[in-house]
Order: sequence, then C-alpha cells, then structure tokens
Amino acid sequence: MHVIARHHDAIAETVYFIVLACWLGFGAILVIGKRGSAPSAQRRDVKSTLGILLQGAGYGVSFALFRPRFSSLFPMSEVSEIIFAAFTIILALASTWFCYSAARTLGKQWALMARVIEGHELIRVGPYAVVRNPIYLAMFGMLIATVLAVSRWQAILPAAVVYLSGTFIRIRTEQSLLRATFGAKFDDYARRVPAFLPRLM
Repeated sequence: MHVIARHHDAIAETVYFIVLACWLGFGAILVIGKRGSAPSAQRRDVKSTLGILLQGAGYGVSFALFRPRFSSLFPMSEVSEIIFAAFTIILALASTWFCYSAARTLGKQWALMARVIEGHELIRVGPYAVVRNPIYLAMFGMLIATVLAVSRWQAILPAAVVYLSGTFIRIRTEQSLLRATFGAKFDDYARRVPAFLPRLM
C-alpha cells in the first residue's frame, strides 16, 4: 500500500515540477518579449487593464484553492492518473510552445497592453493563422494545466470563468484598435480566423 502511495506521489510530483518549469518558461518569454518590443505606441487602449486584472484574478483563484502538494486532483486508479498526468504535461508544454511561437512571430509588436505602434502590421501567419489571440489561448491552457496540477477541482469553473471574462474584454479592446487601424483587411482576417478557440475543421 505504501509503495502504491509513493508511486502516486511521484506522478503528482513530476507533473508539479514540469508545470512549474513551464511557468518559468512563460515568464522568460514575457520578459524577453517585453525587452524586444517597440518602446512607444501611436495608439493605446487602457480598457485592456481591466481584462489583464481579471485574467490575473483567474490565476489567483487557482492558487487560492491550492490542494496538498503532490496529491491527485481526485482519487483515481494508477492507469487513470498516468493518463491524467500525461494530458496535463502535454497541455503545459504545448501552451508554453504556442506562447513562445506567438511572441516570436509578433516581434517588436508584442505588448502587455493593447496598442498600435508606428508601422504596425497585421500578423496573420504562424499561430495567428490558427487563432487571432494565440497568447491568450496559451495562457488559458496554462491555467487549466495549473488547476490540474496543483488546485482543488472546485477551482476549475470559477478560475476559467474569471479568466475568460478578462480575455473577452481584452479581445474586444484589441479588435477595436485593429479594426480602426486596418479596416477591411482586419474584417477579412476576422472572418477567416477565430478569435480564441481554433476551429476543428
């Protein structure tokens, strides 16, 4: 019985540290992206600040409902826990890679707050050919991976609702800026590429 318990702890511990490593990767992407971004903006919308705060609050909910370290989200068999752990790890790694790819594609246009810089281009390649807001999708993936790795199951719904509320505000704000800047070109892009969730077909 103790051997089984230690094995379950080892699985949960592995997931915990891989998700933590992905968070460190996320932080590095954001810091490096900020350093490489253009220093000034022709146009900026501060309403996105509320969206940022709500997204952060979504993460706050997940950490506030922290479960005992290296424990499972709920009781399950060893096979189920391995499958569950593999899903969580893949989600965290894929989210980190998607964020990195999106930030790299944006280059100097990357910014924490919605803005348009001089010479701004409408990016439609790489992750931006899949969804118009790949970094927000990657952040949502990391939120879910975090809940699965360290939070109680009760955190999933409130954390997701609060985060998605902030994301909706940020998407609406940025759409307004891009539509005002690019007009019909942005409208055509918006018709072809979904804002947040990729199309399955």
